[in-house]
Amino acid sequence: MAAHASLTFNQAVRGVAEFIEVAIHTILYVRQVYPAELFVRRRKYDTPVFQSRHPALNEYIAGAVRAITDELALGTLDKVVMVIKTADEKPLERFIFAVRNTLEVESFNKDTSVEGAISVVSLGQYFRSFLVKLNMIEAQLGQMYLDDLSFAILIELQDDKAPTATNGKDPPPWIPANSQQTTSGAAENAELHMVRAVDTGIINLALAVQESEQKLNLNKELEQKGKGKAV
Repeated sequence: MAAHASLTFNQAVRGVAEFIEVAIHTILYVRQVYPAELFVRRRKYDTPVFQSRHPALNEYIAGAVRAITDELALGTLDKVVMVIKTADEKPLERFIFAVRNTLEVESFNKDTSVEGAISVVSLGQYFRSFLVKLNMIEAQLGQMYLDDLSFAILIELQDDKAPTATNGKDPPPWIPANSQQTTSGAAENAELHMVRAVDTGIINLALAVQESEQKLNLNKELEQKGKGKAV
């Protein structure tokens, strides 16, 4: 019965953060950032997913997700950006998770169902559809032809917010992002593709992928070389 009840604030925060973690692993696999043998097949949201089995990589992702969870709970988060980049730090693709808290909930009410919010079951169904789209993203974006790819997870806060989430007395483990990898560093001719969106009634989540100017130019160069060989 609880699975069909409306989400609580805390369930929405945990659900969105958990989905972002699953999506990051999925993107690393489908965009071939690392070899396929580094991943193990799992099942989540009633659909097959792939999870990294590299301890250091998993810890990096988990640490980022902890920070994401903290800022989601505070309502300060604007975007989570997963950037796939070249060895010399040039961004190729930005997977952009845009979030917006649609209501404020008092601390004593954060485990109370929110009227009008979707259920836990419905949230899982939406996340399944996100993952189905991600698993087919290569058809839209094409293959990654470069070797030595890497990635970074960036957290962009709302304009008037500073990193505030802390664990105990330690300051947040924030490192300033490379500005060209952020969404504000994208060139005007970068191409944005919408993947999926969901309004949970508590936190809105939209996922889009942006192909950078560098990637689009690289694709043109490869295309021209291919035409030259064909002639």
